Amino acid sequence: MVYSTMGRNDYENSMIVAIDGPAGSGKSTTSRRVADRLGFLYLDTGAMYRAATLAVLSDSANLKDDEGIGASAESMEIDFDRSGCRIFLNGLDVSRDIRSQEVTDAVSTVSAFAIVRERMVDLQRKIAGNRDAVVEGRDIGTVVFPNANCKFFIVADVTERAKRRKKDLAELGIELTVEQIVEDLKRRDKLDSSRPISPLQRADDAVEIDTTDMTMDEQVDLIVTNVRERLDRKEMKKSSD
Repeated sequence: MVYSTMGRNDYENSMIVAIDGPAGSGKSTTSRRVADRLGFLYLDTGAMYRAATLAVLSDSANLKDDEGIGASAESMEIDFDRSGCRIFLNGLDVSRDIRSQEVTDAVSTVSAFAIVRERMVDLQRKIAGNRDAVVEGRDIGTVVFPNANCKFFIVADVTERAKRRKKDLAELGIELTVEQIVEDLKRRDKLDSSRPISPLQRADDAVEIDTTDMTMDEQVDLIVTNVRERLDRKEMKKSSD
């Protein structure tokens, strides 16, 4: 699948920070805090794919039915509140619903459909394309914003990722063992990395960060420092032109 270059922009008047990585690597919390520190928009594309999956499930579409899933994708509207923390599907707040186990089990399958990815990429570029933004997901630096000013790829040991996910799920009232979550993460990693359309992979120019033994503050500080250095260089270049 080759996506149109429409909406990519050259970021002359804005900055895009792309943060990619597998599920449970810490990219969502890190991205949100980085955006807060920098005063940028935060866009969680993983939540958008979860919302798309919820729409498909709500429409009772067969997960092997291209036409049914395509119809759901074309009709859905997804938006965020100003903080980027609450997500709305067709005007309804689904921030909690998208974290259900049913959505988790189906999201990698739904996300692999070309029609879904096309729709999501268009929406992501529309939301974040013309302002300073921290955008996180699986294919931000490779597909959605390939010309992003700063790119990071966050990884972590799968057991550590499972422990983090267990804590997040517990806050939603979902109790699973670390072992169960490890198996689910491995399944999702395989699906996300092997899909033919926009697979999970590190962009050649992305900085890889292994967060296994890092605190959240350390992760955030590292990225914020890198972005601010890039901003300073950008300002110096503009001044010299």
